[in-house]
Amino acid sequence: MKRLAIFVSGGGTNLQQIADYFAPNPEVEVACVVSNNKDAYANQRAKNLGIPLIMIDRQKFNDKAFSEELKKMNVDLIVLAGFLWLIPQHLIDAFPHKIINIHPALLPKYGGKGFYGHHVHEAVVAAHEKESGITIHYVNEKYDSGDIIFQAKVAISRNDTPDDVAAKIHVLEQMNFPVVIENLLF
Repeated sequence: MKRLAIFVSGGGTNLQQIADYFAPNPEVEVACVVSNNKDAYANQRAKNLGIPLIMIDRQKFNDKAFSEELKKMNVDLIVLAGFLWLIPQHLIDAFPHKIINIHPALLPKYGGKGFYGHHVHEAVVAAHEKESGITIHYVNEKYDSGDIIFQAKVAISRNDTPDDVAAKIHVLEQMNFPVVIENLLF
């Protein structure tokens, strides 16, 4: 049995997609959802899916005991799905090459602190990019700088708004993120 911990900060659409994708697979379980936002809709999704929810604040997140808690749950892979905090070194050390993130752009472009969600899509449109996409990468001690695992691209037209780009990126996320996770697990 492979066990996932999914870290969230927002709406949880990727959480939902991942949970739905693996629901029929008896070899994969979402062991827990970790949230740093008490108002995130992802928390309700976790409850609706019957997945244990762990709420964290900065103190708990930065305490090495949190790594131990996840290890006791036999977590095989930590998946950041719209999680906005920088991962502390104790987690990186406890789960080497076992923490992944999805970023809504083609890294190394439009990555780093402050580049998340709509901010990315606004920057892509403002720069008149002809394409954007997603990057799934390993997490290290810097935002969006770990080794790239997978990228998928989508064309951007000059009439696309940031909302149009977001919709295109969302389709790529839904289509690819669970498959990449499955490939990493097995």
